[in-house]
Amino acid sequence: MTTTRDRSGTRDRILDALENLLLDKGLSQVTLENVANAAGVSKGGLLYHFRSKDALIAGLLRRVGERTDTQVRVAIDEGRSVAEWYLQAPHPENDADAVELALYRSMLAAMRTVDGPADTQDETDRALGEVLDGWKTALDNEIPDPVQAEIVRLVGDGVYLRALLGLPPTDPELYKQLVTRLLAPATPPA
Repeated sequence: MTTTRDRSGTRDRILDALENLLLDKGLSQVTLENVANAAGVSKGGLLYHFRSKDALIAGLLRRVGERTDTQVRVAIDEGRSVAEWYLQAPHPENDADAVELALYRSMLAAMRTVDGPADTQDETDRALGEVLDGWKTALDNEIPDPVQAEIVRLVGDGVYLRALLGLPPTDPELYKQLVTRLLAPATPPA
C-alpha cells in the first residue's frame, strides 16, 4: 500500500532525476524512460505522477516556483524587500547561482521543444504563468505604484535573461546605483 508520503517522496525523486538529467546530460537525454530509470521507478510509476513529458516539465517549473517562494521568505526574514530579492543579479561564478542558471537554461530549452497535443503544452504554459504571476503579485503587494512595480519586474527579468544568455553582467557598482534609484520612493511630479 502506498501512502501519501510515499507518493510525495516518489514525485520528488522523479523531479530530482529530471533536474539531474537536465544539468548533467542536457535536454537530449530527457526522455520519460531515462527519467524513470534515474528515479528508480517504472515508466508506469512515472506516468502515475506525470502523464507526459510536458507534465513533468510543468512539475519542475512548479517546484522551482516553490523554491523561489522559500527564497523570498528567507530574504524578507533577513530584512530585504521582495523587490531587492527580485533585482539581485545571479553570479555564474557562485556555485549555487551557476546551478540555478544551468537548470533554468535547460528548462527553457525543454519548454520550447516539448512535442505533444496543445492541451499538454498548455500545462507547461500554465505552470510558468503561475510562477511568474506569483512573483508579480509579490512585487505588486510590496510596491504601491503599479508602474514602478512593473519596472522592477522588467529590470529583474532583463538582468536574469542576460545571465541566462551568458552575457556580461552590468558593472556591479553601476547596478547597485540602479537598484538604489529604482527602489527610492517616487517623488511626486511638480
